[in-house]
Amino acid sequence: MKRFILLLLVSSSFCFSQELEHLRSNYPKANSEESVTNELYQNLSSVSKSDSKTLVAYKGAILTLKAKFAKGFKSKKTFFKEGAELLEYAITTEPKNIEIRCLRLGVQENAPKIVGYKKNILEDKQYIIDHFADIKNQQLRNFIRGYVMLSAAFSDSEKQLF
Repeated sequence: MKRFILLLLVSSSFCFSQELEHLRSNYPKANSEESVTNELYQNLSSVSKSDSKTLVAYKGAILTLKAKFAKGFKSKKTFFKEGAELLEYAITTEPKNIEIRCLRLGVQENAPKIVGYKKNILEDKQYIIDHFADIKNQQLRNFIRGYVMLSAAFSDSEKQLF
């Protein structure tokens, strides 16, 4: 019985790791490709607030991208609002999670001014600068570095830190 439980824990950890790898490699494409956004949205449809907060944050970020591609103001507003709420929930639950902060920074940096979702840009940017060196996972380091290099929120001198 103990072996079964151990095997179950190891396999679920492996699946979570694989899912994060898939999200990290495809999320940057979702901003410009509706098909990638829809695929990630489908993959994350069963994620709820009781799941990994990193997955909750990705679901929130993808919902905000669904708003970008949605037709009609009401649909855009609904997707964006739900996505922002999930991101904020994830941040509130895990405020020291650099990946979640990077996702929120990306959403806030690219959010239309009309939605008023831009208040944490400087805070998240500074958190990423201060804690990037602490990241052990190379794929996560590459994901964040890739975002920073494309971001207008970071100056050229700040980008040199990555």
